[in-house]
Amino acid sequence: MYTVVLITAPDRENGKKIARHLLEKRLASCVNMTPTSSTYWWEGKIEEAEEVLLIVKTTSDKVNDLVKEVKTIHPYQVPEIIALPVVAGYAEYLRWVERETHA
Repeated sequence: MYTVVLITAPDRENGKKIARHLLEKRLASCVNMTPTSSTYWWEGKIEEAEEVLLIVKTTSDKVNDLVKEVKTIHPYQVPEIIALPVVAGYAEYLRWVERETHA
């Protein structure tokens, strides 16, 4: 019923743009953003980058639309968008997630 989506972005400005877009579309109830260092394979070689990690709280029925929206505004050719199920949590908080994404 509830999902946490992880999205990396190249910098704080892009992260804020993505977060605000998802909130305005009611595809997320809350987005946390934190700096992170990434090491990954890209086009046959290992790359390193300073990025921001978005931690998006939403409901499971919003994930497909969320992915579509992120792809339209994300600057990366292949953005990281990974959805993880929430198996338990504080009931009041989860009800709030539901209300804010279905308003």
